[in-house]
Amino acid sequence: MKKSHKWIHVLFFLYLLIVVRLIIFKYPFYMLKEIASTWEKGIILEGLDTANFTLFKTIRMYIDYAYMLNSFENLVGNVVVFIPFGFLLPYVLKKGKNFFVMLLNAVSFVLGIELFQLFSAFGAFDVDDILLNCVGAIIGYMLFLIGKKCAKSRDEKDALY
Repeated sequence: MKKSHKWIHVLFFLYLLIVVRLIIFKYPFYMLKEIASTWEKGIILEGLDTANFTLFKTIRMYIDYAYMLNSFENLVGNVVVFIPFGFLLPYVLKKGKNFFVMLLNAVSFVLGIELFQLFSAFGAFDVDDILLNCVGAIIGYMLFLIGKKCAKSRDEKDALY
């Protein structure tokens, strides 16, 4: 493996750790400890009660109450945080250059986070988060394709001279 490829792998791994820290372990340690101490069957069922399984419900709420909520930060943040995923995965996984492979990996990672939040009470399950996160990964993948096309164009120009 080339040295530059190792750095991409390390960067991707660090990115994944940061995402997990930002989304799952966003609360101070003492709060996470308190939440974990309440884990029992009832808490898990409570997570099902507070979960959003209705597509666009949260997005609509953020738009309708934009004047009261930190809507912009939540909507845009959910997209932006996954742009690096779509951009970096094709460099990390050879098969990640395939759009559907990248999307399947993004959906799997995001769904894993959301399910962990659902059953751990370290956050709330929201199907809209899955949608917004995957839109971010798709944007990142499109940026990867644009970068690849620009690099190819540059290489072709360099070959002419």
